[in-house]
Amino acid sequence: MPRYEFRCRACGDTFEVERPMSGSSAPAQCPAGHDDTVKLLTTARVSVSGSSAPASGGGCCGGGCCS
Repeated sequence: MPRYEFRCRACGDTFEVERPMSGSSAPAQCPAGHDDTVKLLTTARVSVSGSSAPASGGGCCGGGCCS
């Protein structure tokens, strides 16, 4: 299930909420009980050989094989 990151505008706390994609735009309450939160834009991570690293490379195929 995807995780979405939120930041509370009242206390500044950043927290994650795990929910289905169908509920991705639903508001979230911060752990301290504040309702004024904003969903943060997060980047996806790609797992390569068991390690979690940001996707890298360039071009249409990840770099190296297209010229």
